[in-house]
Amino acid sequence: MNKPLRRVAIFCGLLVLSLLLRDNWLQFVRADELNAHPKNRRVQIERYSNERGNIVVDGKPITGSVDSGDEYFKYKRTYTDGPMWAPVTGFASQAYDANQIEKIEDGILTGNDDRLFFDRTLAMFTGDKKKGGDVVTTLNTAAQKAAFEGLGNNTGAVVAIEPSTGKILALASTPSYDPSSFAGYSGKDEKAWVALEKDKSKPKLNRAIREIYPPGSVFKVVTAAAALENGKVTDINAPTDTPEGWKIPLSTKEMVNHASGCAKASLNRALEISCNSVFAKLGDDVGRDKMVEMAEKFGFNAEQFTPVRSAASVYDKNADRGGNALSSIGQFNTATTPLQMAMVTAAIANDGKLMKPYMIDKLVAPNLDVIKQNEPEEMSRPVSPENAQLLQKMMENVVSNGTGGNADLNMRGVKVGGKTGTAQHGEKNAKRPYAWFISYAKDDRGSPVAVAVIVEDSAGTNREDISGGGLAAPIAKAVMKAVIKSRG
Repeated sequence: MNKPLRRVAIFCGLLVLSLLLRDNWLQFVRADELNAHPKNRRVQIERYSNERGNIVVDGKPITGSVDSGDEYFKYKRTYTDGPMWAPVTGFASQAYDANQIEKIEDGILTGNDDRLFFDRTLAMFTGDKKKGGDVVTTLNTAAQKAAFEGLGNNTGAVVAIEPSTGKILALASTPSYDPSSFAGYSGKDEKAWVALEKDKSKPKLNRAIREIYPPGSVFKVVTAAAALENGKVTDINAPTDTPEGWKIPLSTKEMVNHASGCAKASLNRALEISCNSVFAKLGDDVGRDKMVEMAEKFGFNAEQFTPVRSAASVYDKNADRGGNALSSIGQFNTATTPLQMAMVTAAIANDGKLMKPYMIDKLVAPNLDVIKQNEPEEMSRPVSPENAQLLQKMMENVVSNGTGGNADLNMRGVKVGGKTGTAQHGEKNAKRPYAWFISYAKDDRGSPVAVAVIVEDSAGTNREDISGGGLAAPIAKAVMKAVIKSRG
């Protein structure tokens, strides 16, 4: 072979080799990446070529699938009471992918999960249609309905937890949306999606777990826990050394109280009437580092997974003395999700033991075999049982004699503990305040429910009438009542 032909042959050989390498790179190295690529329509088409499994609450599916009549996307997702359950289910859309449980457990719901390999193989031999598995949740229908209807036209969120296990019983957020409205691939679905994207009220935002708010006075239970755990208070009924005109450290300003009688008020009395000065001084006495430590034991400064990811609540690790004092009453940089405040309340109700929150009970194969069963898992022990019981006494006093009376269930043998909060926010606190309420119900069998409620904006309510006890406490009451009644 002469020299020019040899060069051409070598060049052609290199081209063939490069093609083989590229082909193998795409087929083997990048196969998983390309299969999961959001712009790969084959993935979407395959996802909806069979009926999806269902998301189940109290033994009943709250989702379904219908024949869409489309040549490619055969089945379309449907939702029962979609707006009520959207913060739990998320959405599954032929055009806009999926989120939350619909996304996280997509493999189970579509039947593509490796754990369903046997079911898929068996279906090939029997000729049965491929089916997805079911996701069974921990949610309580009555509690969810009470939360959603309680919020009504208000902007806000509710989270209810079973303290002894960490099971999420209710997860509501308003305003909400109907996932069915854009589950398909039509122009109508596109119009619904675009309208939701442009909606300034952000109905697709899951306020229960993805939004953080200043907690205001509901955070005072965390400060009270820190004061007890660090020995700054040993008798909850003894006078504190807090003067009426207590000055904020590194400032000439005095802490403002919105209640009278806060001078030297005991910890019990201070929580009952929500004295800012007492708790700000206690936060200063405990110190920033110990306050951070207590907040983090409750779950602050870390994302939570239910398994849906929750935004991290914040307690400032770098605040100066003045900032720490303000943080101790739920202001300054302190910010929290409703889920986080439900966790705080649940830990106190559970005698100081914080259980990891979760809302998927089990995953079930099409043949009803349990693929995975989730079990309660201890997360931390922020306070001792003795101090947790002191916190319970104080929170029960808030409901019996203080600002939380609207949450009292007035049921024989049932005690309710709670704390109100009205969180100022915006430049110079100019915006409408947030109304908070945290609470738990307890009987001789323990505490079946802990609740956190925030009303971010209440339609038609005058600013001076916005309060945690007035707006949020009745919602918490309805949720607690629903859980106790369903408990039997």
